[in-house]
Amino acid sequence: MLETSARLLRLLSLLQQRRDWTGPQLAERLGVTVRTVRRDVDRLRELGYPVHATIGNVGGYRLGAGAAMPPLLLDDEEAVAVAVGLRTAVNAAVAGIEETSVRVLAKLEQILPPRLRYRVSTLDAAIVAQHRPGAVVSPEALSTIAAACRDHRRLRMDYRGHDGTESARTVEPHKLVHAGRRWYLVAYDLDRADWRTFRVDRLRPRTPAGPRFSPREPPADDIGEYASWAVGVGRYRHRARFTMYAPAARVAERVSAETGVIEAVDERSCTLWVGSNSLDGLALHVTLLGFDFTVHEPAELVERFGTLHARIGHALGPPAG
Repeated sequence: MLETSARLLRLLSLLQQRRDWTGPQLAERLGVTVRTVRRDVDRLRELGYPVHATIGNVGGYRLGAGAAMPPLLLDDEEAVAVAVGLRTAVNAAVAGIEETSVRVLAKLEQILPPRLRYRVSTLDAAIVAQHRPGAVVSPEALSTIAAACRDHRRLRMDYRGHDGTESARTVEPHKLVHAGRRWYLVAYDLDRADWRTFRVDRLRPRTPAGPRFSPREPPADDIGEYASWAVGVGRYRHRARFTMYAPAARVAERVSAETGVIEAVDERSCTLWVGSNSLDGLALHVTLLGFDFTVHEPAELVERFGTLHARIGHALGPPAG
């Protein structure tokens, strides 16, 4: 009996993770037969969960909106409190929980009854949170994007580039990344036929979401590092590599994920990649970090450091004697 109950909770959790499942997919994840999945779905329906059958080449299931709150057994007041708390956490009230909060918020809002969604939106409109400095992103936009990532649905959006140019884009969203003070969307841009990283505060999702798509091979194993490279290095004219003679953790205290990529070499040194459209800007930025370093590339930057070294030497005048 305990095994069956645990399996029902696991099945319910899977149905909440994404919009559609086939019977064989659920059977594989649960380690049971398709027939057992059908019986467990019937048990969930008896408990009041609206699990709908989907039509296709292979039969499937979808958890409908308005399901009761178990397995957490939340009442209406508790459900509203959790939703409002998650919306607050999305804006980085506590470092490190933003991405998790978005995933949980998308799951919760999928099954909130309409009456509770109205109460949450009413409370949200009346609450003013004190945010950390940085671009503001609405929880509604994050929830919409997170749901599109989860359900593998194309996202149509209006996007404002760094130069202020507006454009309409259609993308296949992959992951949301929180880096420093901003949110980024890593997605495959169908118009550019390439992977792109978008600042979420500069985009406006259009609803409803587009058709489903088959996920592509991601551009990197570590999407967070990929986004950091795209934002802090890859988009600039000059891309520089330094060896910093300090532990990676100490350098990371002064270099955010938005301004560079750090790779540990050993306990006392690390590699730093940074980008800029100005060679002088690169030289000044790394010098002012306060660590000893060696510049490796590009060659123009190495030469620039030599020029600056000579210029500073002249500025100090001849040695006293």
